[in-house]
Amino acid sequence: MNRKNILTTIFVLAATFAVTACGFHLRGSAGDANLPFSSIFIALPKNSALGIELKRYIRSVDGTKIETDRKKAQVVLESIAESKKKVILTLNSQGRVREYTLSYLIRFRVVDQKGNILMEPTDIEQKRTLAYNEAQALAKEAEEAMLYKDMQSDLAQQIMRRLIALKMPD
Repeated sequence: MNRKNILTTIFVLAATFAVTACGFHLRGSAGDANLPFSSIFIALPKNSALGIELKRYIRSVDGTKIETDRKKAQVVLESIAESKKKVILTLNSQGRVREYTLSYLIRFRVVDQKGNILMEPTDIEQKRTLAYNEAQALAKEAEEAMLYKDMQSDLAQQIMRRLIALKMPD
């Protein structure tokens, strides 16, 4: 091995040691943590894409069951509001749309079997900017759908993080 390879190897080993010594680790998936309850009922419409994704994340957590009967669940995640908006952000000199702001909002709360509030109503909102061009209308529709799907995934992950951090009464 030449000198450059030896120095590179030493540098990589030193950097690896320094990063691991400080306690750094990559953020894992939602399934890497445990939820503080054994069963949950998700009060979202059956065809809700957000609800389906959230259920998929919860199923990845060992020992947590998704109940189909609200009365059997230890906790209930209730959706208070869910909305998607598309608002004009900028116009060109001819008054045509140049950019939109897309937003996806979910307001939810978590209650126990007795109706006690475990998590006050919480709003989580995601926003994205969509550049628009009339000549590419079809492509922009597909891009808009992709951005909403991305926001939905982010919302589901944020809800999971809040559920993981939930403090259950003794």
